[in-house]
Amino acid sequence: MNSWHLRLAVRVLRRGGLVLHATEGVWGFACDPFDVAAVTRLLTVKSREVGKGLIVIGADAAAFAEELDAIAPFQRDQVVSTWPGAVTWVLPNRRFPPWVNGGGDSVAVRVPGSAQARALCAAFAGPLVSTSANASGHPPPRNRFQARATLSRLRRRGRLPTRRAGLYVLGGETSGRRHPSEIRTLSGQRLRGAG
Repeated sequence: MNSWHLRLAVRVLRRGGLVLHATEGVWGFACDPFDVAAVTRLLTVKSREVGKGLIVIGADAAAFAEELDAIAPFQRDQVVSTWPGAVTWVLPNRRFPPWVNGGGDSVAVRVPGSAQARALCAAFAGPLVSTSANASGHPPPRNRFQARATLSRLRRRGRLPTRRAGLYVLGGETSGRRHPSEIRTLSGQRLRGAG
């Protein structure tokens, strides 16, 4: 991955497309969280209900300054101490639309441990929705070969366009994590386990 590839990926994101990229342990789809058409396309690809909400990733903690400002300083310190890393936090929502957070009053956010995912957010100059690149109920791809096979399968089933204009594959590798990110609440509850 180089700056040229990142620029191409950002161009697709700004036009409402999806970017397939590596994360800590799996390959994921990214899109602009404020573009309802892009998020709707992503939900359709995954056969995912909007009410379940999506995870938003950022290049650094500053990407979530509004959400972090809404919590107590000791909670903010706890959250930020886990970033970058594979810990997603459910924080009070201050600006993300209902098609991202499922219409609730909270939002799931993370500064990923994957350098590529952070670089993509930095190049986009804002947070991105990032969710595993699989249809609901199917295992997520863990390497680029599985990711390409998943794309082919989704295209054959009519879930992805056959043309490449709305999709970009950002080459790279996962960080090797074997499990999805943890999802934690500020009350100490784990919504998705440690691994």
